[in-house]
Amino acid sequence: MEILFKYYGLDWISIFLNLMAVIQLGNKSKWGFVIFVAANLLWIIIGITLLQSYAIAFGNSIFLVTNIRGFIKWQRQEELNLTEENSVNVSC
Repeated sequence: MEILFKYYGLDWISIFLNLMAVIQLGNKSKWGFVIFVAANLLWIIIGITLLQSYAIAFGNSIFLVTNIRGFIKWQRQEELNLTEENSVNVSC
């Protein structure tokens, strides 16, 4: 049982966040990217402090940037769609 919490349960929390993020994105919710960012940050902390694995930290840093980019693009697309809808409604 001790092996399950070797990293204070932080690895389990990270896995849970990753799973929740995938579910949110699968449900077409941009908040999946935000949850992924939280998981990435936690993995970076775990990688550097507990595992001394710079590969985990580096990989999750790349994922972090990708998830932030995904959220920003989604947000911009939503704003563009709202602008288009408003212009269509005004012209009718």
